[in-house]
Amino acid sequence: MTKRFFISYSLITLFLLNSVVLFAQRENAFAQQWKIEDASHALQVIERTDTLELIVPDGLTMWYQQRLAGNYEVSYHICMVMQGGKYDRLSDLNCFWAANDPKYPDDLFARSQWRDGIFKNYNTLNLFYVGYGGNDNSTTRFRRYRGEYYGVADDKVKPLLKEYTDASHLLVPNQWYQIRIRVEKGITTYSVNGEELFRYVLTGGEGDGHFGLRLLQNHVLFTDFKVTTL
Repeated sequence: MTKRFFISYSLITLFLLNSVVLFAQRENAFAQQWKIEDASHALQVIERTDTLELIVPDGLTMWYQQRLAGNYEVSYHICMVMQGGKYDRLSDLNCFWAANDPKYPDDLFARSQWRDGIFKNYNTLNLFYVGYGGNDNSTTRFRRYRGEYYGVADDKVKPLLKEYTDASHLLVPNQWYQIRIRVEKGITTYSVNGEELFRYVLTGGEGDGHFGLRLLQNHVLFTDFKVTTL
């Protein structure tokens, strides 16, 4: 069965509560699992059994609402749809993880409405970021955001840790990718289709926080989302 939703802020709660058979394979799970921050206020969601099709007119962050801590793995399958649609753009298969707001350390969503999917507003957070196929599919970059420097020392807000520019680490149209993010024994890693691309040594509880799928003006299929405690 296929369901098609056009989401605006006035209608988000109504539509998300109608989601079925999603991620945990139980009805009405989507509203409890995800928080939408959508700059366009016009995100289109098409649901086909266990797969979400997301048509994204502008910046979108889709936060997993449960805060993760300790040793864990986040995994999912995702595909960039390129079939001639208005937002079929081969770029920006991105994500955040270990996200926290230093101004509201106990509530990432305290400034959710203000962030509103606008990319520069995420500079206020502490998090890890991978921009896979960013800059019109010319770079794949790993950054560590440090929101405490926002407005104080902007050059320290999101230093670049590692970058790829070769074709083998950029996006391919209509190809499925398996993304795995692990936080384990003081290290976090990001892997695509079994290849580890990025690694970072953590201090303290630096790996604790929220996961978010981050997209920009594109069209994706998203399925098989799992969080595993290690």
